Amino acid sequence: MSLNRNFWLFAVGRFISQLGWAVQDVALPLHVLDQTHSGSMMTLFILAEMIPVLIIMPFAGVVGDRYNRKRLMVGFDLARGALLFGVIAFDLLGIYQLLVVQVIMASMGAFFSAGTGAMFPDLVEPDELEKANSTVSSFTILARLVGPALGGFIYAVGGIKLAILINAVSFFGSGLFEILIRYEWRTKELESFSQVIEDLKEGIGFLRSNRYLSTLMFFALFMIALGQPFGAVIMPYSYREVLKFSSYQFGLLQSAFMGGALIGNGLIAIKFGKKAGRYLFHTLLLDGVMILAFTWAISPLSGLGRNEAFFFLVGINILWGSIEAFIDVPINSKIQRAIPSELRGRVMSAMAVLMHLSSPLGLLAVGPLLDRFPAWEVTVAIWAGMAVVVAYFWARYREVLLKEQKYGESEEVT
Repeated sequence: MSLNRNFWLFAVGRFISQLGWAVQDVALPLHVLDQTHSGSMMTLFILAEMIPVLIIMPFAGVVGDRYNRKRLMVGFDLARGALLFGVIAFDLLGIYQLLVVQVIMASMGAFFSAGTGAMFPDLVEPDELEKANSTVSSFTILARLVGPALGGFIYAVGGIKLAILINAVSFFGSGLFEILIRYEWRTKELESFSQVIEDLKEGIGFLRSNRYLSTLMFFALFMIALGQPFGAVIMPYSYREVLKFSSYQFGLLQSAFMGGALIGNGLIAIKFGKKAGRYLFHTLLLDGVMILAFTWAISPLSGLGRNEAFFFLVGINILWGSIEAFIDVPINSKIQRAIPSELRGRVMSAMAVLMHLSSPLGLLAVGPLLDRFPAWEVTVAIWAGMAVVVAYFWARYREVLLKEQKYGESEEVT
């Protein structure tokens, strides 16, 4: 069964905007550092992107359920494109002006994400969600592979102004594809702020009352809190500070992981589809093996030279990335299937906030630990924590995590 026209318009439109955003996402930090030479200012820009999302996302979810999702998607893409064209036209390229733009873009992005996240599962049949999610993830990975290299080149040629111009054009291009999507949604427009609070309560109440969904969510939260430090802190630290890899080698290792993820998503889209969820615990076991292999490579026990360690880790990263796809895609698809369309925006926004809050927990712990202990010992400790979580959910909720439940089916969670 092939994916339909509406899905491909959605997927291609998102790829265009993600590619443009990836270009700006590389150029903006370079511009900020060139202008200020300040790590604190760079941190301020990161916070300017994160904090508005945490504050706005729950309300954006309500809007995504109440108003026409297609119009929200198209409108916020075009609005972001217009904003960036305005930045160029009025030369609003000062550091603090760009900081304000960052806050506005993040706020609009929260409403865009709430609308598109709720709309996306309606564009395909429920049994096609794994194939659809893996295809969209593959496009995202392609944007993340091509965008950074393109962004560095564009910044070198035309500076931040050219990077912003390309991002602005990409938003308009994305909006043109999205206009062609056929999607109907009954609007239930808000009449008072009290309805926002009631909708939020309804979304959170559904999340709490649905034991199948809450089990999936808590498993994901634990894995994010423990797994996030690997990609964000431990791997970069180990590559640069422990193994002393060059920046070129560092980039190749990052690309190897993303290339593996692309392979994994391709396998799900072409071959496994919905069946990928059956292998969740098998892939979690393989994920643990990859962590141990990484730990061995960065430990004194390996005895590997720098080049030997590099090629060993290239192979590990390709396998690791493909394994991660077989964990992420099935869980996302199970969650999407379990939420009714009319509640999807607010429920998924509530989950997104929780996941954004869980991510920093592991990150805050890992930094001080790396200052006191070798990286391989910290990695073993996190591996042990993940093993405990996986073992607990395997023993207690194995059938829940492996089953497929659509909204409306009876729950049998013990």
